[in-house]
Amino acid sequence: MDLHIHTCLSPCGDSKMIPETVLSHAKMHGLQIIGISDHNSAENVAAFKEAGERIGFPVIGGIEVTMLEEIHVLGFFDELENLLQLQDLVYNHLQGENDGEAFGEQYVVDADGFVARSCRKLLIGATDLSLEKVLDSIHQLDGIARASHIDRASFSVLSQLGFIPEGIYFDALELSPQAQTDTAEYKNPGIPLVRFSDSHHPQDIGRSFSVLSLGEPCVAEIRRALRERRDCKGDGGYLFTYT
Repeated sequence: MDLHIHTCLSPCGDSKMIPETVLSHAKMHGLQIIGISDHNSAENVAAFKEAGERIGFPVIGGIEVTMLEEIHVLGFFDELENLLQLQDLVYNHLQGENDGEAFGEQYVVDADGFVARSCRKLLIGATDLSLEKVLDSIHQLDGIARASHIDRASFSVLSQLGFIPEGIYFDALELSPQAQTDTAEYKNPGIPLVRFSDSHHPQDIGRSFSVLSLGEPCVAEIRRALRERRDCKGDGGYLFTYT
């Protein structure tokens, strides 16, 4: 699975990141599940899920929220209604209007990839929500929360805070495709490490992925697999298979 894919809604996302293109590249690279996670918005999730259902390809809905601390956190949900509740919270705490020429257009599309409109929210910006508030909201809405690209020098919990605060619960920590093979410095006892592509362009889809054993392709099963991994004793790695 590759659970960090942006669409043409993200201001930094390629305009080619529409359902047909994303799904065809995912299948071409042997993926079995993808996760849609645009910056501060989930307005394209329904279209991608519909397109996936047409061909029997599971699409999990998510959002990548930018906090007050300029930390990126990913939330994923089985229920679209719960995801959209989190989006409402984010929108209510996100100021500014997008400048397409400066930051890139933000296209909301239908399942066939046709542009319905442009989102005017400043999705590249940061909310005034705290890390604790966002994580609590994700979990209260029955989602799973993952710290984005913790090895990066910006927009990660480690780059911004230097550590994971006590009492903060992440279901998993994510490594970027650029992370070094030796990941010892990022290992935290009991917190699984995963790696995904953070794709903004079609050619990047599936360049990094993780392998989990699931009964069915849903957030509930991913949560179960992550919790089982937390309970592993003596394996020393907390790493899923990735490339």
